[in-house]
Amino acid sequence: MTLLSIFILSLVEGVTEFLPISSTAHLLITSKLLNIESTAFLSSFLIFIQLGSIGAVLSIYQNRLRQNLTLIKKVIVAFLPTALIGLLLYPIIKNFFLESLLVVAWALLIGGVIIILFEWWYKNKAVLNQVESLASITYKQALLIGLFQSLAVIPGASRAGSTILGGLFLGLSRVVIVEFSFLLAIPTMLGATSYDLFKSSVSFSALEFFWLLLGFGLSFLFALVAIKWLVNFIKNHDFTYFGIYRIGLALLILAFLV
Repeated sequence: MTLLSIFILSLVEGVTEFLPISSTAHLLITSKLLNIESTAFLSSFLIFIQLGSIGAVLSIYQNRLRQNLTLIKKVIVAFLPTALIGLLLYPIIKNFFLESLLVVAWALLIGGVIIILFEWWYKNKAVLNQVESLASITYKQALLIGLFQSLAVIPGASRAGSTILGGLFLGLSRVVIVEFSFLLAIPTMLGATSYDLFKSSVSFSALEFFWLLLGFGLSFLFALVAIKWLVNFIKNHDFTYFGIYRIGLALLILAFLV
């Protein structure tokens, strides 16, 4: 790896982690385009830089979390389905899903179509008693949102996309479900990162530790910008553009694989 590749991968992680376009898919594609050799360190690096994105969420929402223990409990409840499914399917996810661009492409394509169809349906649906605050989310809704998020064990499905569409379907406002998706990323990504590094048992050189820390810092800065941009974007836009983007990217990957 080079400093340029570290910068690019950290940029991709920070920008795409909270958008409904799958950061995992983009990191896999980017590493292929950069011709980075698939090694144990690369896998650990791609996982570790997610901690930078978590740090960005914590820096923005730390006061709200500190003052609301009930909200923390709801986030934990929402995390449970993904934790259980992730543990059960870890070998398949690690050794098959994360190695297949074909799986990524189809997940991007199907997810893009679902987003576009969902937005069309949602615009013609009368939403009654919409949840307009994080405090109003019920434990049942939190658990169901977690079930939607668990679909993202498939690379390309998008953790953010699954969570956001699930929350909208359950009656949460766009701003509320996007912010809840940010918070749900904390235990989800922290758990996935810790478990994978534990299972991998990779030892790093001094230079590799520096690269990990650099990637963490860069992804933190890029994620800060992406989070603030998305919150402002959804106030006046839906997610149709992301659906179109996913389909276009998926078709490019499929054309490349043929």
